[in-house]
Amino acid sequence: MGNDILEMRNIVKEFPGVKALNNVSFRVKQGEIHCLVGENGAGKSTLMKVLSGAYHYGTYTGDILIDGQIQKFHQITDSEKVGIAIIYQELALFPELTVYENIFISHLTEKGHIVDWNSIIQRSGEMLKKVRLTLNPTMKVKDLGVGKQQLIEIAKALSKDVRILILDEPTAALNEDDSENLFNLLRDLKNNGVTCIMISHKLKEVIEIADTVTVLRDGKTICTLDAHKGEVSEQILIKHMVGREIDNIYPTRERKTPGEVVLEVKNWNAYDPGLGRTMLKDVNFQLRKGEIVGFAGLMGSGRTELAKSIFGNSVGYQIKGDLFVNGTKRQFTSPEQAILAGIAYVTEDRKGDGLILIQDVKQNITLANLRELSERGVVDENKEIKIAGEYKTSLNIKTPSIEQLVGNLSGGNQQKVSLGKWLFVKPDIMILDEPTRGIDVGAKFEIYTIMNKLVDQGMSIIMISSELPEILGMSDKVYIVSGGRITGDIPIEEATQEKIMALATN
Repeated sequence: MGNDILEMRNIVKEFPGVKALNNVSFRVKQGEIHCLVGENGAGKSTLMKVLSGAYHYGTYTGDILIDGQIQKFHQITDSEKVGIAIIYQELALFPELTVYENIFISHLTEKGHIVDWNSIIQRSGEMLKKVRLTLNPTMKVKDLGVGKQQLIEIAKALSKDVRILILDEPTAALNEDDSENLFNLLRDLKNNGVTCIMISHKLKEVIEIADTVTVLRDGKTICTLDAHKGEVSEQILIKHMVGREIDNIYPTRERKTPGEVVLEVKNWNAYDPGLGRTMLKDVNFQLRKGEIVGFAGLMGSGRTELAKSIFGNSVGYQIKGDLFVNGTKRQFTSPEQAILAGIAYVTEDRKGDGLILIQDVKQNITLANLRELSERGVVDENKEIKIAGEYKTSLNIKTPSIEQLVGNLSGGNQQKVSLGKWLFVKPDIMILDEPTRGIDVGAKFEIYTIMNKLVDQGMSIIMISSELPEILGMSDKVYIVSGGRITGDIPIEEATQEKIMALATN
């Protein structure tokens, strides 16, 4: 590692009612892997959008220096010219286009005024080798898994002679093998002189990969730590991120004897006519009053498909099997029917399916239960304001106002709004699909505390999670899903990561 390739001095960025970056300074050395951590809303993504030109010069104050020279990026292409590339958590690929078209879409090679497709396909193959992908560049991106799509994004960046590669939560949707493959690639890039800046909430990954870590909190630079000097540990990072020590990220809960069965699924099968394949096969499980049941498994195992098929089957599966709610046999053909029966579902995709980002906090919280606020089809706005204010307070949603657009909130606060939306329908059963994906350790603790409070009050929770420590830390019982089947169920006292993984890969 050499001298500083990047310096950001005294960056200030404001949005209406919020100072997202407050005099932030940030330095990165040539050829290092530098991790940027902090709670949701700390300013990490905003800082990187300033660096990439997504927030252009003039919309912030402060200076960006590359190799000691002040830069004024008016658009993303300006930052690309000096070798900066950013890969967002939501990948920016065109599913219907081929791999080679995606890699070179913004800088097609031409002979005269004609695109030289043969050259592009050949160069795409070279880029794919650099990211260790052996596949035909003429394949469509939609036919590839998320892990391979992530590598195609990196290949796309490398094709532009990237010097500084920014990755925003790159492993959020990856399994362990794909994550490890990505980290090995980042190490290769580092050895070839590429500087990597990675935003992550997964502290174990940060400790594994980082040379240097910078912590942001409330829009300010808190510290920069050198991993090679032993300055980086999980406890140290948590302390700097949240401003206090959290000895146990999973708050303690007195585990009581669960009550009666509130939800039972028997011989549940789901066939997707669109894909022409069976998604769920002979699934059986029970959920009791006042317990948290964890569903573990690898991505694509069928956990989300199970949740959607129970919650009104909005995906249109052909269902066989029996569903009992409080002992009564039910068959839901719409989410509305499931809601009226006391079931709520917090989706894993809060931005795509869970929230309306262009509406405010108030409207999102009341959306699923407008009939309670309405008289003769007209919403009582005073009631709506009162209800939204109560959930803002009880869930500790950090927002200047309940009239703030949800799209302007951090991931953790968006998740709390999503929880508030479903709590307002007053469910007896809550399905939480990846409830802490993409949120920081402080917000996770708050979500877990809310979950414990809800089950203490008699609610029953199904928690789908890809994070095994979360499954072990929060569940009363664990079901493991693999290939659309339940391959095992384990009482929490007997559950270990090794036992769960053995059944998840069965």
